Amino acid sequence: MKNKKQILKLMKRNWLLYLFLLPGLVYIIIFNYVPMYGIQIAFRDYRYTKGIWGSAWVGLKWFKTFFNAPRFWQILKNTLSISLYSLIVGFPLPIILALILNNVKNLKLKKFAQTITYMPHFISTVVLVGMMSIFFSPNSGIVNSLLSYVGGSGNVYFMGNASYFPHLYVWSDVWQGMGWGSIIYMAALSGVDQELHEAAMIDGANRLKRVWYIDLPAITPTMVIMLILRCGSVMSVGYEKVYLMQNSLNLSTSEVIATYTYKLGLIQQEFGYSSAIGLFNNVINFIILVLVNKLADRISGSSLW
Repeated sequence: MKNKKQILKLMKRNWLLYLFLLPGLVYIIIFNYVPMYGIQIAFRDYRYTKGIWGSAWVGLKWFKTFFNAPRFWQILKNTLSISLYSLIVGFPLPIILALILNNVKNLKLKKFAQTITYMPHFISTVVLVGMMSIFFSPNSGIVNSLLSYVGGSGNVYFMGNASYFPHLYVWSDVWQGMGWGSIIYMAALSGVDQELHEAAMIDGANRLKRVWYIDLPAITPTMVIMLILRCGSVMSVGYEKVYLMQNSLNLSTSEVIATYTYKLGLIQQEFGYSSAIGLFNNVINFIILVLVNKLADRISGSSLW
């Protein structure tokens, strides 16, 4: 009771600061909580002519339909394999890039390298997939031209080969986002006390040891938080890039939950079914986020909450 009175007294004293929080709070309520009213579409045979309340309640019908679908396990496998592949490859590389850039002493070279690595982030998804289609073209693509030059066949249709799809998706994503992802680690490294490096140099530590024993521990809390956030979206592979790269030849490895939901909801207009799949996806992401956050808190002491 005493603590509540102290909190109320503190809020009364700093009411102006809490007033600044009000617009953000209203924004979150309107755009994040109010739309949750539509979750019930996943449990109804939704028809837009009848509205949400007028549509028949079907309970778990759509969830059972999805779990019993012939392609359920294939779609789940594709989603997890691409997401985990992207996590394993894409998570450590921005950290490595940040550590390398942080140790570049030539300021002009450092700025140039940062600019070059940041630039791909600003390429739109449509343009990126268009570039990939040109580069990996079986007739005139630069990749096939190089393969032909070194003795290869020179007519491989990379974009139409199902086995190449995960690699093309993940590594193009790494190329596009590695530089941008390193910014937050660069910011964390800028806060490292340089006296620690000077003391380590006096003790005879080389650059690699200073990175291992000073820089890495300093950015570990940031790494843990970023890893938790990445794990919280492990079931969410963005449909835009996958959909643009998708064709009838690579469908066996490119069909993920996001594209399947998109096709059901907007093309086939199965609103209830697609909403159920989306809800299932978000619930699994939430469970993974909570579990990884708890595990990270026990192991490293760093967590989101």
